[in-house]
Formats: sequence, structure tokens, C-alpha cells
Amino acid sequence: MSGAPSIDLAAAKDRVRESIRSRSELLIDVSHDIHAHPELCFEEHHAHDRLTAVLADEGLDVERGAYGLDTAFVARAGIAGPTVAVICEYDALPEIGHACGHNIIAAAGLGAGLAAAELAEAAGGRVVILGTPAEEGGGGKVRMAERGAFDGIDAALMVHPAGADLVSMSTLAIHQVRVRYHGRAAHAAAAPHKGVNALDAAVLGYVNVAALRQHIRPDERIHGIFTEAGEKPNIVPRTAAAHWYVRSPRFDLLESLKARVIGCLEAGASAAGCEMEHEWIDPAYADMVDNGPLSALYASNAASIGRPPAEPSPDNRVVGSTDMGNVSHLVPSIHPMVKVAPADVAIHTAEFERHAGSESGDAGVLDGATAMAMTVADLWLQPDALDAVRETFRAGSADGALAGSAPPS
Repeated sequence: MSGAPSIDLAAAKDRVRESIRSRSELLIDVSHDIHAHPELCFEEHHAHDRLTAVLADEGLDVERGAYGLDTAFVARAGIAGPTVAVICEYDALPEIGHACGHNIIAAAGLGAGLAAAELAEAAGGRVVILGTPAEEGGGGKVRMAERGAFDGIDAALMVHPAGADLVSMSTLAIHQVRVRYHGRAAHAAAAPHKGVNALDAAVLGYVNVAALRQHIRPDERIHGIFTEAGEKPNIVPRTAAAHWYVRSPRFDLLESLKARVIGCLEAGASAAGCEMEHEWIDPAYADMVDNGPLSALYASNAASIGRPPAEPSPDNRVVGSTDMGNVSHLVPSIHPMVKVAPADVAIHTAEFERHAGSESGDAGVLDGATAMAMTVADLWLQPDALDAVRETFRAGSADGALAGSAPPS
């Protein structure tokens, strides 16, 4: 058991602010460095090496290539007490680089983790800084969770850049599916009647899904692309392929929507006389369940530094999917948004990528790090606050708010 804390909450938060201020140039440099070296899922070697080098230079015990993933890492500080995980993401997108601003997530998580590490012994807590690769479809957090990364964690925090300061992201559970059609090639002019057109099957399936969109929940999403559509116009396509995203507000609702989508795609194959095969791409992402008391702590701290986050609304929200959703079904978690761009600039765009490396992105790094580290201090130094976080999580699990919506482990 740890002894009584040797620092009070106000002094702890003052120390957090000073810690982030003293490291501001370092944290901004890390953000810019990762931004300038965008890396795709599970290929984030530059980001991994830069982040772990800083952690080691700061005197933390760092495990590189953690949990069987080359670009994951974990660093720890503190001896005993409540254990809080601070999450870093750092993968990028094809062609448009850090258009989701994961350089900001990485640097903010680094700053929050380092500030919390300075406090850990005095505040009687433990911090775990987790480097989680491949959020953009690879499910790094899910794979890490399966290997024990979140065992013994009392709460998990991260911030995500956006065009507004928001308490949470409006998330959807998601499962991806790859579809392949098999037909028969023929000369498209000399003997079209001898061909079986796989592209027709894919197109008819696409049209079926487009019709289905009229009759799904307004908060569900289905979108796809053709990834293979034949070799030449004068050859009846013998194969075609597509890649689809299927999203729904909860994991249990997602299962029924997936069946309807496959029915539409199979109908297209049947109409064209083709064979169709499909493969769901694991891991699926669950819906994000933000812990109310934990969100309130973060919101109060963000407001204290001039960033009061709003509740999402139909006119002011960010909709998407994240593997942090899976984490939120395992431990109390939050995923607030920090403003780094104008409200009319959407994430996953080239314009947002520019803002992620700008002065407004730098401010998001420092403010996000500060608000998170102050929230860690709350959890360590306010036992009642941590009890409320735990009780809300337990109640959600018991009353079915989580049951049935969490993905299979």
C-alpha cells in the first residue's frame, strides 16, 4: 500500500501546468516530427522510435515493440495506487498523411504522461503511457487489449483533434468487409454472350446497397469502393472486388446491418450469374462509451485553461469510428475532441492535415496534454471521483448499456 499523498490537488495541477510549459518546445517538436513523417498502420517505426527515445531520455522504463507489435510501446511510472493509462496514437492515412491529426494525439499523450509521471510518487498513483499503432483500420488497441495491455487499468484517457472542443466524439461501431466476384472472361465485342460479367455483379450489389440506405437508421452508415473492376474494356471482366465499411451506433445493431448488406451484395452476384465470396476484416471496432464522471473531470480541467468543451449536437459533432471504443468496454475511458482547425474543416481532409501541423495544432498538443494530466491528478487525489468513475462503469455493465454492444474478445 502507498502512503498518504505528499501533495494536494491544487499544487499538483500547478505542477502539471509547469511541467507542460517547460516541455512545450519538445512536445511541439515531436508533433511536427511525426507530422513530417506520416506512416501507415503497423509501419510507424519513426514515430515509435521518437516517442520511446523521449520517454527513455526522461528516465522512464520503456518497453519497445510491446505486446507483440513492433510499433507499440509501454512506459510506466509510480509504485502503487490507482493506475491511469494515457493513450498515444501516431499512424497516418494514405496520400493525405496526418489528416486525422494523430501527431497531435501522440504528442499530447506524451506530454500528459510525462507530467503525470513527475507527480506519480507524490500523488500516490501510477501512470501507464501506451503507444497504440494502427488506429486507422488495423485495430492496434484491440490486439494490445487481447494481450493484456489494459489489465489492471483503472481509467484510460486520450484526446483527438477536431474543428471544435467537444466532450466526446459521436462514434459508430464498424466492421469492414472485402468482397470478390468471379465470372468468366470473353471478348466484349466478338462474343459477349460467352462472358459472365463480374463487374456487373459488383455494380448491381452497389446499387442494391444504395437502395438499402433509404431504409436504415439515420445514424447508420454504409460506404464502399471498387478495388478491382476488370483488365480492359474489351474483355468481359472475369473478376471484380470491393471494400465496404458497415457502421452502426452499437455492436449488436451492427450485426443485423451486416447481414442486410451481404444480402444486397449476394443478390447482385446472383443477378449477374457470378459467384461471390466475402471476408469480414477483424478486428471490428465497438462504439465508444465515454465515462460520464471522467468526462466531467476532463471538461472542468479543459475549461480551467480556456477550452470549455461542448456537448456534441447535430450541428457541432464529429462522427467516426475508433478502436478506443473497444477499450471503453473494458475500462472507464474518455475520447474528447480538442479544437485545432476551423469548424468547417473536416478531419480526413488535406486542409485538416495542414492545420494538424500548424500553430493551432501546437496549441492543441499543449492544452490537451495539460487537461489530461490534470484529470489524472484528480483520479489520484480525489478518491470520491475515482469511485464515481468506477461505479458508473460497473452500473453500465450491469444494466446492459455495455452488455450486448461490446465486441467479442
